Amino acid sequence: MFEVMCGMLRLVSRGCILRSICTANPWKLGRKMDKVYFRHGDSDPSVDISFRYANSEYKIDRVFNFRRNVSELVEVFTDRMRTNIEKEFGKRNKKQKKKSDDSGDAVTHSKPPEISVQLTGGGNDLSGKTFEDILASHDLRNTLELCILGQKLPVAVNHPFVDNITLPTSILAGFFVYPSKVELSFATEADCTFIWYVGSVPKSGKFSEIDFKEAGKGFSYFAQPEDVGCHLKVECIPRRHDLEGPAVECISKCTIQAGPGECPFDIRHSFTAKPLSGNQFRVASYNLLADLYADSDFSRQELFPYCPPYALNIDYRKQLFTKELLGYNADIICLQEVDSKIYDLDLERTFRVRHFEGDFKKKGETAEGLAIFYNTIRFKLVGRFGINYGEEIPKREIFADIHEKLKDNEELLARIVDRSTALQVVVLQSLDNPEEVVIVANTHLYFHPDADHIRLLQFGLAMTFLEKHVMPEVEKDLPNARKSLIFCGDFNSSPDCGIYKLMTENFVPKDFKDYSSHPDQVIKDVELRQPLPMASACGCPDFTNFTAGFRACIDYIFYQTNNLSVVQVVPFPSLQELEAHIAIPSVVFPSDHIALVADLAWEKK
Repeated sequence: MFEVMCGMLRLVSRGCILRSICTANPWKLGRKMDKVYFRHGDSDPSVDISFRYANSEYKIDRVFNFRRNVSELVEVFTDRMRTNIEKEFGKRNKKQKKKSDDSGDAVTHSKPPEISVQLTGGGNDLSGKTFEDILASHDLRNTLELCILGQKLPVAVNHPFVDNITLPTSILAGFFVYPSKVELSFATEADCTFIWYVGSVPKSGKFSEIDFKEAGKGFSYFAQPEDVGCHLKVECIPRRHDLEGPAVECISKCTIQAGPGECPFDIRHSFTAKPLSGNQFRVASYNLLADLYADSDFSRQELFPYCPPYALNIDYRKQLFTKELLGYNADIICLQEVDSKIYDLDLERTFRVRHFEGDFKKKGETAEGLAIFYNTIRFKLVGRFGINYGEEIPKREIFADIHEKLKDNEELLARIVDRSTALQVVVLQSLDNPEEVVIVANTHLYFHPDADHIRLLQFGLAMTFLEKHVMPEVEKDLPNARKSLIFCGDFNSSPDCGIYKLMTENFVPKDFKDYSSHPDQVIKDVELRQPLPMASACGCPDFTNFTAGFRACIDYIFYQTNNLSVVQVVPFPSLQELEAHIAIPSVVFPSDHIALVADLAWEKK
């Protein structure tokens, strides 16, 4: 079901292919490119130059790309260009001669022409000038032409340009697909136009003969069941204001493959088919299982041996969790174990085009972290905070009392300080009800089985930070708004532990059992309090994490009960669904955790 593949990139000019690095023959695929593209940033020491040269007599059709120093004289560049074009003519002539020798036919070969290349501005030869001189002159920039064998090509300076575009290595029917990477110059992804095509390779096996049919427009495409066995092509047309650059096509080398069928989250989506509005909003919390932890021999052989390797691959899993998250129609999404690259290349881009903005909090030097997305149609960002517990406990005055009680236990303090565990906070103002503000906290606490004491302390630091730093700052900026706390995350803590007690009972005594979870690191004389009435929106389900070796309720959406109420909790998957493939992750569950989804409403004042 899973197959590693590569893509093919072709530069086109509004449907006309300019460059090809695939098995297709570019000569048969497009017409002539009519511009030369110069690209140069203000402080860039070089200029990138791209143009297409085609000659029907010699069957030459290729794009030339040059990077030249801005201090270089124009004639040095044109000499280099002349040499490259002459080589291309020579290659074609040799191929023609070899073909005729092999066939035994007498063929008259056209003598390669004498190559002339000239760069002009305002009709004048620019020899003797540098690129720096030319690019600094507004008059010259607007009148540049490149003349090759008498053919004049106008030069476009700093027009929108696609430097690279790729498709993912797994494309499944029934799921969204979008470019894995789009690298642009003088354009933004949001301004580009994306057009999707589907087609099958004919019996000849030639990609150049695929009859692609337009299938959709937009940043992403939802692959249909009838697309199975077909190749996918995306065309990207770069734009900036009223300028349009040459388009680029990328064709997947593999076919669209059959998906896993109905997933348990498809059933859950029936409870979230309609977005909320007005007084209600939907919150989701989900540990995605970072690729950092899933892509290893240890994970495949020890942690998740029951999961097929292809289903552990991030290019497979991200299709599932992206579709799952989008289908919940949540207004606020808190994520844990988010790979930095997945946030940048997948989640942020996918949610941005759906009117979401995101915030990412990296965990120290670890290549994964926390992410919060919020619907910009419903909420406005008014504040952002974050800490790494280990870094901050020795520094902040608000933690001084706790730090004082820990400092004599060097082993304990070192274990806390060495952790990269982080807290992420965003403050959102409702656009439907501007007098309502939600303080959304997100964390993923230390995982080790013998670390209940560390987790409880980390959570105590989090609540202290919220109470003594975040809330006063929000009160200062928005004194007339009602503030409500929502705290999501993977707390790695079951309901019988101190974190749940602190949130729901507001107090953990200094002799609580969690403090003694490690005999050499016993925490003494620390009691924790927090002032807010809080509860778990989803209650205490049997499982929020479900593997062959461990299963428990360790994820929560805590909410402030005097300001908010629970309208709906999206039902959890059944035990039968979780055990269908022994445990999760599996071909239908992209993570070892289960997403928590709850609809909340503001209580009347």
